[in-house]
Amino acid sequence: MTVRVEVNGRPLAEYLLRTAGWTLEEFLARAPEGAYWEFVRGEVLMHSPVSAEHQDLVRFLLRLLDGYCEARGWGKVLMGPAALQVLPEVIREPDLFVLDPEEARRVQGVPLQVRPVLVVEVTSPATRTLDLGDKAREYAQAGIPEYWVVDRERKDLWLHRRKEGHEHYQVTRQTFGVVVSQKVPGFWLQTEWLWEQPLPPVRPCLDRILHHPPKDLQEVVS
Repeated sequence: MTVRVEVNGRPLAEYLLRTAGWTLEEFLARAPEGAYWEFVRGEVLMHSPVSAEHQDLVRFLLRLLDGYCEARGWGKVLMGPAALQVLPEVIREPDLFVLDPEEARRVQGVPLQVRPVLVVEVTSPATRTLDLGDKAREYAQAGIPEYWVVDRERKDLWLHRRKEGHEHYQVTRQTFGVVVSQKVPGFWLQTEWLWEQPLPPVRPCLDRILHHPPKDLQEVVS
């Protein structure tokens, strides 16, 4: 199925369409591969094609996370449009998500019935409310302990962290400095890398992450 959204006869660059009256079975049978469709309690959300800038940033983060996990021999990194069953009636397609080694062994089929330790969404004006609102609540309810929302336009990195025994995330906003994952052991990055135009080369950034961690992380990765 092809969806084209126009305003005054001109294609709209970013949009989010919602259609109701679907069952989960219909969604799994009809959602096209390669397109970002999500299912939320009988409603299907159809996302517009992502921009080149969005793809570049997702690819940058994927290469850092995947390169780190591969070098450390820890876990697995997946990217959208992999369908993740967050709740019984909610299927999301995160930009990126990281599984610990135990969950990585359970990856099979569609939708994926695993619990990530970290989910990353690169947000845009069209999805900002969704990413910071509905998705944050769903990921917390599903017990996903860490959720990052990267807002390149506003140069905000929103860190959602769920403490053991708590139902909701504690949310902090970071615009610069070092960010350390609480659930991917030893992984960190420099927030400013995300705002550079063009993005920095991956190899030297990954080398810093692997071999030159902040002082408070040196014992973790040594």
